[in-house]
Amino acid sequence: MRIDCCFWPVFCFCFRFCFCFPLQVPGGLLTFPSAASVAAEPLGVVLVISAWNYPFLLAIDPVVGAFAAGNAVALKPSEVAPATSLLLADLLPRYVDPSCVRVVQGGIAETTALLELQWDKIFYTGNSRVGRIVMSYAAKHLTPVVLELGGKCPVVVDSDVNLHVAAKRIAAGKWGCNSGQACVSPDYVVTTKSFAPKLLESLKRVLFEFYGEEPLRSPDLSRVVNSNHFNRLMALMDDYSVSGNVAFGGQIDERRLRIAPTLLLDVPLDSAMMKEEIFGPLLPIITVDKIGESFAVINSMPKPLAAYLFSNDGQLKQQFERTVSAGGIMFNDTGIHLTNPNLPFGGVGESGMGAYHGAFSFDAFSHRKAVLDRSFLGEARARYPPYTPAKLAILRGVLNGSPLATVQAAAGCTGGASAD
Repeated sequence: MRIDCCFWPVFCFCFRFCFCFPLQVPGGLLTFPSAASVAAEPLGVVLVISAWNYPFLLAIDPVVGAFAAGNAVALKPSEVAPATSLLLADLLPRYVDPSCVRVVQGGIAETTALLELQWDKIFYTGNSRVGRIVMSYAAKHLTPVVLELGGKCPVVVDSDVNLHVAAKRIAAGKWGCNSGQACVSPDYVVTTKSFAPKLLESLKRVLFEFYGEEPLRSPDLSRVVNSNHFNRLMALMDDYSVSGNVAFGGQIDERRLRIAPTLLLDVPLDSAMMKEEIFGPLLPIITVDKIGESFAVINSMPKPLAAYLFSNDGQLKQQFERTVSAGGIMFNDTGIHLTNPNLPFGGVGESGMGAYHGAFSFDAFSHRKAVLDRSFLGEARARYPPYTPAKLAILRGVLNGSPLATVQAAAGCTGGASAD
C-alpha cells in the first residue's frame, strides 16, 4: 500500500490513536485475576504560548495536539509577529468551535494576566528567561508545563567527511532556517585547528553559491525580526573580544534589518557570543587540538536543544551519543530531525522539558490514567488481619516478586499446610 509522504504523519498519529488507546497491560500477581489498562484522558483547559520565529507553525502544532487529546485551548500568539497573531485570531474562531479555543492577543500585560489564571497545562515556546517566569507562575497552581526553549546547539565536524556536502547542510541549517532565528539552528561549530581552514573555505564557497556576492540583496536571506534583536546581534559582534575574529561576512543593512552570513574564527569561550544563544546569522567556529576535545567544550555549557556531529567514524558517533546530553542529536545533517513525526521533539535542562510532535503531542496533552478491573474471585486470606507468621511469610514472598519464594516461605512456616 502506498501512502504519500505528506499524509504519513497523519497516518502514524491515527494508527496510534485508534489501536494503542487504551493500552492493555498485564494484571500482575498481586491482583490476579484482573484486567489492567492505561487510558488516556484530556487534561482539561490548556494554555499555549507560542513564539515569533515560526509564528503560525509553533502556534498550530501544539494546538492540534491539544485538540486531538480532547482539551480546550487558550492560544496566546507572539506579539512580535502581529500579522500572524491577527490572522490566527480571525481564522481559528471561524473554523473551530469557539468553546474549544480562544485566541488572546497582546503583549506582556496580557500574557501575565493569563499566567495568573489556573490551567491544566501550560505549553510555552521561547527563551529560557521567559521560561523561568512561566514556570514560576505555574508553580503557584502546581500546573504541569512543557517548555520548548533553545540553547547553543553545537556542530562538531570531523575531518573524514564529504566537506562540500557538510558545508551545505550546515549553511542550510543555519542561514536557510530563518537566518539562524530557529531553536535548532547551529549556534557554533567545533572542529580541529588543522581542519578549520578547509571547513572555513568550504563554508565561504557555499555561502557565495547560496547568496551571491551581495548577500544583503539576496531574496533567500531572511531579515532579523526587529530592531531590538538587530541591536542585540550587533552588540555581540561588536564585542571587543570577538570583533577582530570575523573571517567572512559581517555586512549589515540596519534600515532593512539585514545581517549577512557571518563566520567568526576562534571566538573566546568566555565572550558574550559564546555565553548566550545567538539566534541570528552569526556562526562562531571554535578550534581544538583533537576532535574528542569538542565534547568537553559542549558539556561546559548548558544542555542544548539539538547537537550535531558530522563524521563517518562509528565509534566517534557512539561516544558523541553517550557523552553529549541534548534534546536530540543528529549525525551528518542539521535541523531536519524534527520533521520525523516518530521522534519526540523537546529539550533537556536549560533547553526545556517535555516533548511533542506526532503522537508525542497527544501524550503531552493527556493524562495516563491507570485502570484495574478485578474479579470477585481470587481472594487471598493472607492479605487480611490477623497477620500470623505464615501469612507474613506469604506476603514477604509475594512482595519479593517470586512465586517460588512465596511457596517456599509458606511451606517453611506451615510445614506444607495452607496458611490461615
